[in-house]
Amino acid sequence: MAIKIRKEDALNYHEQGQPGKIEVIPTKALGSQRDLALAYSPGVAEPCLEIADDPEKVYRYTAKGNLVGVISNGTAVLGLGNIGAAASKPVMEGKGVLFKKFAGIDVFDIEIDATDPQEFIRIVKSMEPTFGGINLEDIKAPESFEIEETLRREMNIPIMHDDQHGTAIISSAALLNALILVDKKIEDIYLVVNGAGASAIACSKLYVSLGVRKENIVMLDSKGVIRKDRESLNHIKAQFATDKDVHTLEEAIEGADMFLGLSAGNIMTADMLNKMAANPIVFALANPTPEIAYDLAISTRSDVIMATGRSDHPNQVNNVLGFPYIFRGALDVRATEINEEMKLAAVRAIADLAKEPVPDVVSKAYGDSKLTFGKEYLIPKPLDLRLITTISPAVAKAAMDSGIAKYPIDDWEAYKVELQTRLGIDQKLMSRMIQTAQRKPKTVIFGEADNEKVLKAAQIVRDEGIATPIFLGNVEKITRIIDENGLDLKDCKILDPLNEPELCLQYGKYLYEKRKRKGVTLYESKKLMRDRNYFGTSMLELGEADAFISGLTKNYPQVIRPALEVIGTQEAINKVASMYVMITKKKTLFFADTSVNVDPSVDDLLDIIHLTKEAVKSFGFEPRMAMLSYSNFGSSHGSSQDALPSKMIAATEKAKELYPDLIIDGEIQANMAVNPKLLKQNYPFSDLADNPPNTFIFPNLSSSNITYKFLHELGFAEAVGPVLLGMNKPVHILQLGSSVREIVNMVAIAVVDAQK
Repeated sequence: MAIKIRKEDALNYHEQGQPGKIEVIPTKALGSQRDLALAYSPGVAEPCLEIADDPEKVYRYTAKGNLVGVISNGTAVLGLGNIGAAASKPVMEGKGVLFKKFAGIDVFDIEIDATDPQEFIRIVKSMEPTFGGINLEDIKAPESFEIEETLRREMNIPIMHDDQHGTAIISSAALLNALILVDKKIEDIYLVVNGAGASAIACSKLYVSLGVRKENIVMLDSKGVIRKDRESLNHIKAQFATDKDVHTLEEAIEGADMFLGLSAGNIMTADMLNKMAANPIVFALANPTPEIAYDLAISTRSDVIMATGRSDHPNQVNNVLGFPYIFRGALDVRATEINEEMKLAAVRAIADLAKEPVPDVVSKAYGDSKLTFGKEYLIPKPLDLRLITTISPAVAKAAMDSGIAKYPIDDWEAYKVELQTRLGIDQKLMSRMIQTAQRKPKTVIFGEADNEKVLKAAQIVRDEGIATPIFLGNVEKITRIIDENGLDLKDCKILDPLNEPELCLQYGKYLYEKRKRKGVTLYESKKLMRDRNYFGTSMLELGEADAFISGLTKNYPQVIRPALEVIGTQEAINKVASMYVMITKKKTLFFADTSVNVDPSVDDLLDIIHLTKEAVKSFGFEPRMAMLSYSNFGSSHGSSQDALPSKMIAATEKAKELYPDLIIDGEIQANMAVNPKLLKQNYPFSDLADNPPNTFIFPNLSSSNITYKFLHELGFAEAVGPVLLGMNKPVHILQLGSSVREIVNMVAIAVVDAQK
């Protein structure tokens, strides 16, 4: 779905904390005077001298090999136009973030205050010693063509203007697959291109490389069809000038097999679509408004194959499917350029990946269990974890085969493993959870709606289509906070238990019937309903909502007790537990139990293992569990007062019997569990030696709580949770003082939980 972005939210996002979106983080230890002497003077002289003697060693001793310059002069930004170099900086930082997130590539963004092509070229050329590659961005045509062509010719590192080639590569992959579905040959199709900017020209050129005949292309700009008899036609557009007797889009579209739009919204009508050939291919890529609306196109012709630039329709042509992985492959073989062979290799890799069976984790993220190659799935989804291990190797191999790779790859399987490790392949976890939630949003009760952070989070989950909020709290206070923060939430349902006597009576009677033999009177039950946690969980239990979120301002027991009394645990589960998802730069880890069981027994640990195992699977991971302790495989059984290692050993043995397919071992020290080399060296017999753990079961609440809080607060990991496990319905309890982002994440998890 299209995400609604508010001006205030966008500005706050860029301003809050440290302004901007990027920072430089040292990759070497700097904890001592010796470290500093090695990093700078006098130690730094040694790599300097080595590089002076052999310039190729710059890749060995510096970050150049993984550093891309995202460079712009701000003359054609997004859809904002010529806003200048400084104003383009947020976009360039954003591009840098995408490089890092999707391909593990570091970026310096460079905004150059130069509109003269020759001056711009001179400045960029002078930066070749700094960068392993250059991504040109948001430079207006026709200057962009001259700039890129000159830099590619005169520099010996990969150069690509993504505005041109990104769209060309992704749409080419979609075109190849569309032609398979309509059973047409690429050399036979008649193509109409509406738009003659950088992207349109690049797309057309790449289509020709794939087999489209140039004489079968008709291109239009703002003046109409680009014809050979037009006066003052520049050499860029002249490549695609036609002598066909057509002058307008309506004339040109007659009998066309394909329409490519890179122009303006709503310029193609239903009548025009009806004039196209059988099984027409329509790529309406103007954003945010396509040349013809998706719904109009598919309702006009059932045989149309449609792609747009929008994420809320099938077949989104999104450049993020290409540029991160293309540069990754180019950098890893030290290619001297990004040539036509590499671009075509990327096209075919993307097209071929769409024909492969889609992993469950991807299908679930997009809410479509039948995501298979066809009219609505021409190209892979941006969250597909296989993109980097498919496209980057294809690009790298093409660079090698075409003779421009300085550092060829010998072991392709090892390279794929390296790509996953470098990227931290699990970082897309919360993106997948949010995508999954958006496919089937649920109604979520917010138990502490008289809080500014809660309401801001509710606005986000509503805008992004994650959930429909119901608020509990004082109506006047909630309305005032909504007004003060300019939020659009006044039409949301607001209930104040203190002013809902009939509902309190109804819910109180229900609780009384459930707990009357546990010492609860009817009077007490009705009185308890004045507490929002009892009131909200009763709403959930009686089917008036799908999930309940609370805990931002309350201690954990104050929220979990009402949930247990009103809703209870899943059948055959005696204990609830909680789990934190710890998202690090390299991987995602799962910690349990972090919030509920103070000193679990062996039987309690078995419940925790079962609940955590199922939860980890629901996040799209196969659990590999380490049972943590202060000893390794019986090295210490503890004193008579401390049986901690023994209970972890006993729980491990019983879990192996109960769940023979589960990879689990212990007891084991934390350093062994997180260091595969150390573990394999010392305990090669362990089930975890060749299967490094991603799930950690702690012996008690103190150790787990301390560990996750240290990791989170010191910035080593983003903590998502606590995820409450074992409840009969979706109740999730926020950590005291959670941020808006953390609340949104928990709501997404609650919605996915409710979907099951």
